[in-house]
Amino acid sequence: MRVLLDTHVLIWWFDASSKLSSQASAILTNKRNTLLLSAAAAWEIAIKASLGKINGLEIVADLGDQVSHGGFTELPVSIAHAVRAGLLPRHHGDPFDRLLVAQAQDLSVPILSADRLLDHYDVKRIW
Repeated sequence: MRVLLDTHVLIWWFDASSKLSSQASAILTNKRNTLLLSAAAAWEIAIKASLGKINGLEIVADLGDQVSHGGFTELPVSIAHAVRAGLLPRHHGDPFDRLLVAQAQDLSVPILSADRLLDHYDVKRIW
């Protein structure tokens, strides 16, 4: 299965957080799954770390290596994704989450996320 990771899922995975659901953990550890990581998630982590909202500077410093060695597949942000995200209804106030929705819709993949606001969009959310 191909699945797009929400930013908090990546942070919780790197922190070995108990906040991950059992289903999320199973998906993340199943080597047959393709774990898509959006460039938007990396951008969001870097911004939150620089603002002191998360203790994520160590994640940001090693993110490229962690992605390549952790079994994640990098997903670039295209112009089509950006336009689609900008045109989505404002059910969710976070532009990063709307961008993830646009990418998931474009690729017809589910989003691995605890965020129930994503259910307002035409996208499958797994948690």
